[in-house]
Amino acid sequence: MGFTIGGIREIRSGARRRGRSSECTAVAEFTGLWGWDVVPGARAAGGLCSCGRPGCRAPGAHPLSCAPRVPAGATLDDVTRAWAEYPGASVMLPVGEAFDVVEVAEPAGRHALIRLERMGLPLGPVTATPEGRAQFLVAPGAADELPDLLYRMGWDAPDSLDLRGLGPGAHITAPPSDRGGLGPVRWLRPPALDSATRPPEARLLLGTLAYVAHRSRA
Repeated sequence: MGFTIGGIREIRSGARRRGRSSECTAVAEFTGLWGWDVVPGARAAGGLCSCGRPGCRAPGAHPLSCAPRVPAGATLDDVTRAWAEYPGASVMLPVGEAFDVVEVAEPAGRHALIRLERMGLPLGPVTATPEGRAQFLVAPGAADELPDLLYRMGWDAPDSLDLRGLGPGAHITAPPSDRGGLGPVRWLRPPALDSATRPPEARLLLGTLAYVAHRSRA
């Protein structure tokens, strides 16, 4: 896709020249540098969702149904035009195409991240949500394979370890957007050119994640 450090400078300097919002700059990095699709999402205030649906089941934590997907490769100008239609929208990332997600309690995720970095294993981006979850971005297909991978490693079902796989049809809130009115999502490990475009296979991380999650629950 031609992701380059020069492209990062171009996006950021372009934003300064044209007075673009930091939100649009962040979205343009997701699409133009990391190769991710992005969808404008709902926001929550006072327990109410901006989607306007009575009894919304996930206030401020879902894509806007009327908003089109901003595709990977979209430029800063493309993003600015799209976001002008939905000012204040949160930034949502579709799961299941560029990456899947393995989610665990944030304390366990932080400990696992330290262990994985010390072991020198490949790592992708990792987020922390205000609900107290750590989300590891991994290669697509992990969500479907998760129960079988854990079984072959000698672990119990994902639910017993408080591990959860997110795959096609799911969306995560991207930093620094607010999630559900609870506060912003944060990077525990931000994207980089290699890890964002080629996230690691889940099997490389799963043994450590399962071990730390098991110890945390014990």
